[in-house]
Order: sequence, then structure tokens, then C-alpha cells
Amino acid sequence: MTSHQPPLWRRAIAEVLGTGLLVAIVVGSGIAAQQLSPNDIGLQLLQNSTATVLGLTVLILVLGPVSGAHFNPVVSLVDSILGRRSGTGLSVPELGTYVVAQTVGGIGGSVLANAMFEVGTSISTKDRATPGHLLAEVVATAGLVLLIFALAATNRGVLAAPAVGAYIGAAYWFTSSTSFANPAVTVGRIFSDTFAGIAPASAPGFIVAQLIGAAVGLGLLLVLFPFAGRSADDVILPHSAEGSR
Repeated sequence: MTSHQPPLWRRAIAEVLGTGLLVAIVVGSGIAAQQLSPNDIGLQLLQNSTATVLGLTVLILVLGPVSGAHFNPVVSLVDSILGRRSGTGLSVPELGTYVVAQTVGGIGGSVLANAMFEVGTSISTKDRATPGHLLAEVVATAGLVLLIFALAATNRGVLAAPAVGAYIGAAYWFTSSTSFANPAVTVGRIFSDTFAGIAPASAPGFIVAQLIGAAVGLGLLLVLFPFAGRSADDVILPHSAEGSR
């Protein structure tokens, strides 16, 4: 990554914080939805998705200037792969740091949400890995990757926060999996046996599907925007040292 970026330790903190708060929003709003509307799953999903849309948008706006607000290992992975073609994007050590930070943040966010609602941290028993759910994760992740990198490639990063929030909110409803589309969030949600949880046995399938989706999204991106690699440093939002002081 080029020298104008903030130091890696600062970006790592932003990724821990952002991913952690994202999972806390997803899990916490899921718990609140269960408590507020115990007999209406559709209303629970509406409450959960609305909180996620709003929270994710705010997190991207706040932390994007520091780390780019990836909050997602597949976004960081595609950024690294794409950037290698033009000397931009995350280096391999930076990629490893981002992924570790995101995963730690995801687990911490789940534990935080459990603590706020005093439900106790326990491993989820919610099985999700059906063929339809796995296909949905491929679709959701491919669309997310295409959206994020297309915005950067066409110099429309200013729209990333509302666009990504809107896409995830829509994908809650048009995918059968409710659009995890994020390995770190998937791992974090193992640690809450609540509305938003996922059983450990289901998580590997989801993560594999998300990686496949990332590959599909990258392929579509290169077909539609072959110059996208030049903008890898601006994913999801431009993050310069000047803007983060």
C-alpha cells in the first residue's frame, strides 16, 4: 500500500472497532427484535435489517477515512488481489493484519452485544447451511464486491456508505441467508445463540460460499471495469494520512 496511507496499527484499530461494532449492531438488534416482537419473525427481520443499514452506514462514514472501512475479509482479499495488478491495494502482511483485526473485532462485537442484553455468551445452535443459503451467500457476496469496487473505480466513493448500507439492507430480504456476506461477521455470530447466530457447523460452508462469491464478483468487476485495480487504495472509502490526523 502506498505511503500516503495511515500507519497500519491505526488502520488495524479502525478495523477491529468497525467490525466489532458492526457485529454488535447485527447481534444486538437481533436480540432486541426477539424481545420486542417474539411472535413475528418478519418484524424481527425488519428491525434487525433497519438497524444494520443505519449502523453500517455510520460506521463507514466514521472509520472509512482511517482504514477504508473494509470490515470484511473478502473485501480486503479482493483489494489485495486487485491491487497487485497496478501496485496499489493491501500488501500480503497488511491483508493478514486486516483479516485478524476483523475476526477479533467480530468475536468481540458478539460478546459485547450479549453482555449489553445480559443473555450470556454461548455458541449458537442455529443451523443455516442449506443449499439455498449457500447459493444466497455466493450471490450476496458477489454483489457486495462488485458494488464496492465499481464505486471506487468510477470515483463515486462518496456514495459508498449509503450504497453499501442500502445493498446489505436489501440483501437481508432478497437472499434466503439474510446476507452475511462476510467471514468475520460469520465467525462473530457463532458466539451468540440468538436471532442472528449461526451454528459452528454451518459457518465453514458460509465462508466457502462467501469466498466463491468474492471470486465471482471480482470476475464481473474485471469484465465491466478492467481499470478497477488503479483505485484499490480507495476501497471502500479513500483513506489518506492527511484525512486521519
